[in-house]
Amino acid sequence: MEMILLQAAGQNAGGGYSTIIMMVAIFVIFWLFMIRPQQKRQKELQQKREALGINDRIVTSGGLYGVIKDVKQTELVIEIADGVRVRVDKGSVFPAGDPESAAK
Repeated sequence: MEMILLQAAGQNAGGGYSTIIMMVAIFVIFWLFMIRPQQKRQKELQQKREALGINDRIVTSGGLYGVIKDVKQTELVIEIADGVRVRVDKGSVFPAGDPESAAK
């Protein structure tokens, strides 16, 4: 009985390093396949938002399509219908493709 306990204790002592190596490997894999691509997409979206200018077509996070009429520090003024303008935060807009090309 004592021999079995000693063998189990010896196996657990060496298993600490393999557990640490396994945790590091899981974190690296998680970072490579989940975190890094998401950061890359966020950076690309931010660059597209910074490049938006007057008369560009956009869609808001709420689903409103419009045309940019004025660009300010942190917000945009967009026209969503003839004579209807609203202010939206720059972080809540996405560049919209041309609806004619999307229909094709």
